[in-house]
Amino acid sequence: MKFDDNGLIPAIIQDVISHKVLMMGYMNKEAFDKTLSTGLVTFWSRSRNELWVKGATSGNYLMLKNWKLDCDKDALLIKAKPEGPICHTGADTCWNENNCTNNGSFLDYLESIIDERYSNRSENSYTSSLFEKGTNKIAQKVGEEAVELVIESKDENDDLFLGEAADLLYHYLILLRDRDMSLKDVISVLKSRHK
Repeated sequence: MKFDDNGLIPAIIQDVISHKVLMMGYMNKEAFDKTLSTGLVTFWSRSRNELWVKGATSGNYLMLKNWKLDCDKDALLIKAKPEGPICHTGADTCWNENNCTNNGSFLDYLESIIDERYSNRSENSYTSSLFEKGTNKIAQKVGEEAVELVIESKDENDDLFLGEAADLLYHYLILLRDRDMSLKDVISVLKSRHK
């Protein structure tokens, strides 16, 4: 990581779900380390010459989800989950943009969680337990959820129908990850068929 002559590096903050750029701040080594250790995005205030945790006074914290360095290693991309408006003006972003999350971006986020459970298995995770059981059991679970969705489609209970639809989609995403694929791969096939 390349800090500037003042020991700072710019940090671009992006909503992990919507992918909207929320703000930009500066971090020094101490702010970066505190961000990693606490999970709360922390900056170095150039005007106050001190560390500040975003949201410490407003309650609108930025919860760290992941981070990356750019190709020159002199800028950070911090992906975070905002706990409210980010700008001191009360706007969602420092560019006065609405930070609404659409359904597609939530599916991207859900896929990232599934990928994390695949890569870092946990005994307490239902998703990890499915990966441990293997492809055949995951495929069987997708089949069971599909049948349950068909059964609920014949009744008039919309809540049960939507619940089964959500279960099917979730398990389908797990099967895709188990096969080393994602929704993007499926979308590519759909695009190629669309004339």
